[in-house]
Amino acid sequence: MTPPPARRRRTGAPLRSYPRKGSVRRAQMITTYGVGSIIAVDNESFMVSGIDSWNVGEAPTIFEHRLARVLGVKSFRLPPASDDTSKDGVRVRRFPLWHSCPGCNTLQHVSRFNSPPGKNECGDCAEELVPSRFVMACAKGHIEDFPYWKWAHRNNRQDGDTGLCGGEMRLRTTGRTASLRSILISCTCGIPEVSMEGAFRRTALSDLKVFCNGRRPWLGAAPAEHCSERPRTLQRGSSVAWQPIVKAALSIPPWSDGHAARLGLHWDALREMQGNRDAIAVYLKALTLQENYEFSVDKVMELLEAENHEEADPDDDKTPDRAYVALRKQEYERLVAGRLESETDHEAQFVCEPPRSTAARLAPYGVTGPMLVKRLREVRALKSFSRVDTPETRTDVHEAALSAVPMNWLPAMEVQGEGVFLRLDEQRLDDWARSTAVAARADRIRAAHLRMLRDRAQDPASVPDSPADARMVLLHTLSHALINEWSLDGGYPAASLRERLYADESMAGILICTATSDSAGSLGGLVAQGEPDRLEPALRSALVRAQWCSADPLCIESQGSGVGGINLAACHACVLLPETSCEHNNGLLDRALLIGTPEDPSIGFFHDALR
Repeated sequence: MTPPPARRRRTGAPLRSYPRKGSVRRAQMITTYGVGSIIAVDNESFMVSGIDSWNVGEAPTIFEHRLARVLGVKSFRLPPASDDTSKDGVRVRRFPLWHSCPGCNTLQHVSRFNSPPGKNECGDCAEELVPSRFVMACAKGHIEDFPYWKWAHRNNRQDGDTGLCGGEMRLRTTGRTASLRSILISCTCGIPEVSMEGAFRRTALSDLKVFCNGRRPWLGAAPAEHCSERPRTLQRGSSVAWQPIVKAALSIPPWSDGHAARLGLHWDALREMQGNRDAIAVYLKALTLQENYEFSVDKVMELLEAENHEEADPDDDKTPDRAYVALRKQEYERLVAGRLESETDHEAQFVCEPPRSTAARLAPYGVTGPMLVKRLREVRALKSFSRVDTPETRTDVHEAALSAVPMNWLPAMEVQGEGVFLRLDEQRLDDWARSTAVAARADRIRAAHLRMLRDRAQDPASVPDSPADARMVLLHTLSHALINEWSLDGGYPAASLRERLYADESMAGILICTATSDSAGSLGGLVAQGEPDRLEPALRSALVRAQWCSADPLCIESQGSGVGGINLAACHACVLLPETSCEHNNGLLDRALLIGTPEDPSIGFFHDALR
């Protein structure tokens, strides 16, 4: 069997040219302005269309085998970049469709303003139209325009009346305050003016007998879904109007070398020839001539064997949560084992080496096996999104689809960077965690977290277990303390660093890596911080700094802080980070587990090292 011929890039003009409305960074298409989100461009408002409408003919393909298998796709795509001559681009649709004119105060569907071609202005007074500030959405991701007519006529209709009154809607603001009371809606049919006050109550729309119509405007002509969820009024730019659900994984051997990436398009064919080494050799020989790259049969066989091993892993029970845990365990094992730069080629995306100097000076702190991750690649994929409810506010959040039909790819971004991996001595960690005082603080955090999860779950039987225990909270707080210290001592902005925790009964490590691919990305500065002669002073300084907070004694004596009271001794003056740097949204933290309390310093894991 020979490989299929390489696809030629398209040439010539696109079938249809769409006007360019604006631009965002590629990374924002994953985290901020992904599919289904509302984006403001000048004085207009648009919704990003589904990925089945994207023109990705020239968009680079990203291969990350482990993450693709978990998410059920074959590959990932960088969001297409567009310019004045590009054939690629992300399509958007105007949303919301109801606009108002600040000149004549008319409030109606945008198509009724008779705007001049290519302009979004009132046909009567030539004022630029203002998109509706309010929308209606439900927890299943459906969204549509706010029902202004029903809101304005809610107290002026008799039971059994149907149809519209025939009048024209008006919207004006008194300017007296910035509250909803100053936004007034009226109709030329003669009803009294009503304000928008009360529109954000949970039952405001259901009291009007307004129900969700199941509309998905980001999917274009896709049919509406049946929906029994209660709709809510949202601000068009509210953070809960669109929340991304992003999944990430590190590229680790054997999938991190040049072979795996180059074979991404041919993997299905190679999988069919599994076990037939001669057939694979013939296929690769033809592919070598086609790609002008020397493929190794042994490396391909190693990749196939690794895939079989992942499928046969007894710890992976095929549920999504267990699959993500399995990804973490594979990464942890590779970070512990390391991979020398001398054993890799220039295309390898994972290089992890022990420091040049001895790590003995870290032994008093219980830190073992520091590793310098000199080359690191992280792939972050947009799996879906949610509205109204978010993964932080509800455990069983509904995930809205990115396309009307299933696609074999998802939008993603890749970050090439570096990092430092640290482990704690597991025997010492277990002995410390058995302390009654330590267990009591950890149990208090765990109980608060479980209570929050139960309160947010729609089905009490589906409440997930809390990951909070003494080991996890200690590692999490240590990670925050080190990121804060390196932001002060190493010159890194805290938002440019990112934590990745490895904490369960078989793992006790943290990876602090660069979170962006800009100038703070892969210049070697972070790896230098992992050398023991620099790491030990930084670690000690971070712990000494954690001994005192400007909010003490309130902070250290806190019985619960943060959302749901899932933090103890943690605040913005000591260990909290920018939310983009933290895996748990600044929750499950307690610096007392690092350094102890004034009443009982022995609670701190590092108490003896600081004496």
